[in-house]
Amino acid sequence: MPRKLYLEPHFSPEELKSHYRASQDPVESRRWHLLWLVSEQTTLTQAAQVVGLNYDYAREIVREYNHNGAHGLRNRRKDKRPHQSRSLLTQDQCAQLLTRLQTPPADGGLWNGPK
Repeated sequence: MPRKLYLEPHFSPEELKSHYRASQDPVESRRWHLLWLVSEQTTLTQAAQVVGLNYDYAREIVREYNHNGAHGLRNRRKDKRPHQSRSLLTQDQCAQLLTRLQTPPADGGLWNGPK
């Protein structure tokens, strides 16, 4: 029989379930789901299969949770992405681009990506 996995008592199984169901981020939701299943006496191998994770990755999630609590479960990939709502061009540059696009290109062809 596999050795029982230890989870730090940061949250009760009911709280883990509520975090799993309330999470808006799919990565974080999957991590909460894994921990909830493990807290309900499911083996890590079975829980990883249910949520579709690799065993080693699932073990890393449990390790992060035990060490950092809920903070260890957050999706850190979001931190590396630039703000998608922020434009790459300033207001002045957007106005200049709009003005330039109203005239034909210098080579007399059509506007396309490389130009």
